[in-house]
Amino acid sequence: MPIPEDVTGDEIDKSVRQELMSLPKTLADDVAKNLVMVAKLLDDEPERAYEYSRVALRLASRVAAVREAAGFASYGVAKYAEALAEFRAARRMTGTVDLWPVMADCERGMGRPERALAMAGEPEVQKLDRAGQVEMRLVAAGARRDMGQADAAVVTLQSPELASQSVQPWTARLRYAYADALLAVGREDEAREWFAKALEADQGGTTDASDRLAELDGVEFVDALASEEPEDEPELVEVESDVEDEPAGEPEASAESDDLKDDLKDDLKKEADEGDGR
Repeated sequence: MPIPEDVTGDEIDKSVRQELMSLPKTLADDVAKNLVMVAKLLDDEPERAYEYSRVALRLASRVAAVREAAGFASYGVAKYAEALAEFRAARRMTGTVDLWPVMADCERGMGRPERALAMAGEPEVQKLDRAGQVEMRLVAAGARRDMGQADAAVVTLQSPELASQSVQPWTARLRYAYADALLAVGREDEAREWFAKALEADQGGTTDASDRLAELDGVEFVDALASEEPEDEPELVEVESDVEDEPAGEPEASAESDDLKDDLKDDLKKEADEGDGR
């Protein structure tokens, strides 16, 4: 896979660079560049990000950061079994529980919501930081809905984090999920209120809360350019004229204008002669 010239590999996080120090320098640089490409492309071009992650994986499969990056790249293209395998490998190497929520979501993606729900009750969840616990709650609510337990999904999302007035990186997504769950059980007025709260907290535009609000309010956006019917072109009418066509080019001066020019020349000459006589 080609690497742009402006990608040096130095863009990666220091902790990842530290992990790569176990590799020969040239190899470490190559792996770093591929990891940078994964990070750059993951959101907008997940298929390409996945290809770069496979290159990094072939070069350094024993580096935890590489396995984690490969996991997220696989997750981005809905290859959930691959993603889960990579996340498990990264977890074995590091011993951390940070990936627990996304591992549970992979179980959902593989059509096993009951396993995701079971993971939500494991002791590992208590070891997660606050953001990780919110992520786990979102996954658990999604698993409830997958299993047809819409009311339970609403209850799952009710938490101190949801009630908090402070805005955190996960606030908009949590409020949005709660609004969506409320809508699924027919509590439309409450859903509208929480979509509005999600929009208020969504400073980075991570949700489509504004569109959902407009939909609930019955607002329909129409592409004015696409909806306009092209106007009929005016019919050209050929008009006969008695004037003969003149050849293209500069128009010829009339005889009258030539006479005026001659008179002007004579007057100027006469004034000049009188001036010389004075």
